[in-house]
Amino acid sequence: MMNKATISADIVSSTSLNVEQRLILEKEMVKLLAVLEKTFGSKMFFGRLIKGDYIECVLTNPKLALRVALLIKSFIKALDIKAEKPTRKGFKDFKEYGIRIAIGIGKLSIWDKKKGIIDGEAIYLSGRAVNEMTTSDKKIKNTLVFKSNNEHWNESLTPMFNLLDVLFTESTRAQCEIVFYKLLNQSEKEISGLLQKSQSTINQHSKAVGWYAIESAVVQFERIIT
Repeated sequence: MMNKATISADIVSSTSLNVEQRLILEKEMVKLLAVLEKTFGSKMFFGRLIKGDYIECVLTNPKLALRVALLIKSFIKALDIKAEKPTRKGFKDFKEYGIRIAIGIGKLSIWDKKKGIIDGEAIYLSGRAVNEMTTSDKKIKNTLVFKSNNEHWNESLTPMFNLLDVLFTESTRAQCEIVFYKLLNQSEKEISGLLQKSQSTINQHSKAVGWYAIESAVVQFERIIT
């Protein structure tokens, strides 16, 4: 039985959103899953939304897991959801971190898309990792984690994931919007047309967010995962 990758992800401080904001978020997350399925193919990718703020995905090719995780991360952080006045407690964390994401790589004993059943080592790994992402002294510890049945992969990739976590935490909404399209292999010229912004602006945002490091990390992940 071949390894598969699973992604478990939940929105940070989703309770800080009002009903209207949650409906917008849910609608956008459904849209995202449709884009991912179209991009990677229904045979390679399966994603579902649970309770409006939790995502589970399965990838038959584990090499794609980091790219998909960062697509989800950048998409959520790029959403233009306005704060209420007065701002609800936790909304700042939602805007800063967006979503907690854990990648698990291992076997799946059951994966039935029609019945919506995902069971096995990989989903246990990613699910537990998301649940373990707790806060300390009111600060979010981390929002991007890798777990697998291969200790060498875990040791090699954990520092990379920690650095990516910092990059995305410090990124702006505009920067994440560009990262999202770049992860879909769109050129800066194409992104310029899509967002109706100059190519030099796209380039400046790319440099500021550390796109070269993000791209290098995705390539390295694809080399390591066999």
